[in-house]
Amino acid sequence: MASDLSGDKRAVYELIETWRIDGVSAYETALARRMAPDAVWQGPHPINRLEGRDAFIEQFLRPLAASFPDIERRADLLFGGEYKGNRWVCSTGYLVGTFDADWLCIPATGNLAYLRYGEFVTMEAGRITSSYVILDLLDLMRQAGITLLPPAIAVERLVPGPATQDGLVLQLQDEEDSRATIALVDDMVHEGLHLFDGHDLDTMEHHRHWHPDFMWYGPGGIGTTRGIRGFKNWHQAPFLKAMPDRKAATHIARIADGRYAATSGWYSVSATHTGSLLYGLAPTGRKVGMRVMDFYRREGNLLRENWVLIDTIEYLLQLGYDLFERLRMQLDSRTPPGNTEAVR
Repeated sequence: MASDLSGDKRAVYELIETWRIDGVSAYETALARRMAPDAVWQGPHPINRLEGRDAFIEQFLRPLAASFPDIERRADLLFGGEYKGNRWVCSTGYLVGTFDADWLCIPATGNLAYLRYGEFVTMEAGRITSSYVILDLLDLMRQAGITLLPPAIAVERLVPGPATQDGLVLQLQDEEDSRATIALVDDMVHEGLHLFDGHDLDTMEHHRHWHPDFMWYGPGGIGTTRGIRGFKNWHQAPFLKAMPDRKAATHIARIADGRYAATSGWYSVSATHTGSLLYGLAPTGRKVGMRVMDFYRREGNLLRENWVLIDTIEYLLQLGYDLFERLRMQLDSRTPPGNTEAVR
């Protein structure tokens, strides 16, 4: 019998709603009750690991709010599950606000910005004890007019929530439904992706797992695809040509809640970069890991929607491409002659 995580899901949802309705200050106050003082927060490069609630507030939350004074958090998906003795709640959606001051060296636009996020948290006695977060910083750079990589070959647009508009799963779900969802995801990974023969994408038998018109919502630098053909052409073929030996690594979480499922790992994909197509980069021959979050919606016996976040900037750093260093160099080159003020 699966545990009822309704209380944990409701606690995280109420925390997010506090931010959305009452703002960051109210959210910070609510964290005193809902986040353990020694909770570890692990986020994207260049923030990475923060030790304790105070560090999360001082080094992430307040600087974020200073750059986006009216920022709010909107969750499109939120659900939970147990994995290896941990109670997990995950969510994905957007941080939305006016980008008024530079943040992480990314230049402010003075305009509306959408910062896509994915989050997995562990819960104990109604409190967050650890967090794993990916922010689509590459897409934020795109919105700020920063070009550090070739244009994505898929479509880069605002990523929607589920077509069924039922992604906030706060109540206890049918256990059989949850088992069917995670079984489909597992079969897709272990009896689908891992069947790739190194040459023919059809060897993965996509029709057994994916709806013919499924939506794959990829991160900045890759974009969104539709259907099996679009997925193969605009994401999978370039990805596998660059890293044909890619395989699943260790998951920190692998959960299902009714018709929704999610997985994540730090790293959850390992590969060797031997091809030249991904992001237009020359092959390095380096072995790399990827911080990835996948959120799935099952429809009938097939996967209909898949929301994907990758810490692309950290992955590229492993290949020797420091995008934040390149960003600083690009911004320095824009500084007018005689202006010695440092770029923030």
